Amino acid sequence: MDNSALLVALTFVGYLAVILVIGIIAWRRTRDLSDFILGGRRLGSWVTALSASASDMSGWLLLGLSGYAYAAGLESIWLAVGLLLGTWLNWRLVAAPLRSASERAGNALTLPQYLSNRFQDDSGLIRMVSSLFGLPYVWAVVVGTLTIILYTAFGGFLAVSWTDLFQGLLMAAALVAVPIFALSLTGGVNGTLAAIELQNAELLNPFSNAEGDALGVIAIVSLLAWGLGYFGQPHILARFKAVRDVSLVPQARRIAVTWVFITLTAACLVGMSGIPVFETPLEDTEKVFIHLVDLLFHPLIAGICLAAILAAVMSTADSQLLVSSSAFTGDIYRVLFRKEASERELVRVGRLAVLAIAGVAFLLAMNPENKVLDLVAYAWAGFGAAFGPAVLLSLYWRGMNRWGALAGILVGGITVVIWKPLEGGLFDLYEIVPGFTASLLAILLVSRLTRSD
Repeated sequence: MDNSALLVALTFVGYLAVILVIGIIAWRRTRDLSDFILGGRRLGSWVTALSASASDMSGWLLLGLSGYAYAAGLESIWLAVGLLLGTWLNWRLVAAPLRSASERAGNALTLPQYLSNRFQDDSGLIRMVSSLFGLPYVWAVVVGTLTIILYTAFGGFLAVSWTDLFQGLLMAAALVAVPIFALSLTGGVNGTLAAIELQNAELLNPFSNAEGDALGVIAIVSLLAWGLGYFGQPHILARFKAVRDVSLVPQARRIAVTWVFITLTAACLVGMSGIPVFETPLEDTEKVFIHLVDLLFHPLIAGICLAAILAAVMSTADSQLLVSSSAFTGDIYRVLFRKEASERELVRVGRLAVLAIAGVAFLLAMNPENKVLDLVAYAWAGFGAAFGPAVLLSLYWRGMNRWGALAGILVGGITVVIWKPLEGGLFDLYEIVPGFTASLLAILLVSRLTRSD
């Protein structure tokens, strides 16, 4: 191993060591199921904001979005705008109401438990159906898997949230640094834009793709519609429920939206700045961040930037892992098998569930040749369509009932699965749009048809 590779390896080891130390500290503060699932509802504004944002963005921010900007140019701005609006609306419409409503609903710890308690679903159908959606679908996590298992299993929600704060700051720093140095190679902003125009002027037109074909309404709506997914992501909504006090939400919202604006802008700039840097186009566009880091920085700094990719992947993987474990422990094990289980037993089961689910997720890992953005898009649509309308209407419409909630979850998820493989015309629309719409209509219709008055 040469000196460069050794420095990069040492950087990764140092990063993983910091994460494990945080996990150990959190483990010492985890005593009951509330601590394990929601950190005892005592997160501050900074941890809440950056934990929610970092767990949201994942590796697709550094790899998927930057690669998309490299391949498509300013077309990527529509996706970034949709995500920024979605982030703001989620914090504005859901964060504070869900924090209060989940506590009123029997101090509900998980999203299935909240929906079940909110609509007094004694049958347990909502919790059972919702919990199935909590199982991990796609994880592109190989490096760092053991570390994730260790700090998530032992430290629970506090470990996940505290590590997300650290990882979120690392991701932002790396994303900002790379385009700044890359632009310096191509004559700054003006020089870069001129070089891109010379190479392919269509990349500077947000209303056309790289081939010069005009973006239609369906394409633009599909990109903007990514913002709809925020309302139904259990790992993000968990942060809203965990904030120490509703009064902290406005400050957390400002921190989160600022972080998202900076990182989305930086990720797009990474891709755009890479266009003139590499005279021979990259075969794998989603590696533009990695290639720029390797080209621009000393191995020690490169190791830190590459650790940001691992941080991005881990910040979402640990959150999804904990959500899955929480769903099994709180909504299946305690409800169906051990209603009298003690808090110690539930925490123990939660930790074992982390190990088991991580093992299943590893065995079901998808083909590494798949595009990160494509994989994230499908899972994002599934959660967003299944849970988004149910969460929003549960907070703002008193006419909603348990049958409407159940219908919305099922119809939204099933619509996404059916719509995904269809192609041509209207079927080119991103599946979250028909899924979200169908779920919303199902809740309204079924709730009205089954109301007891």
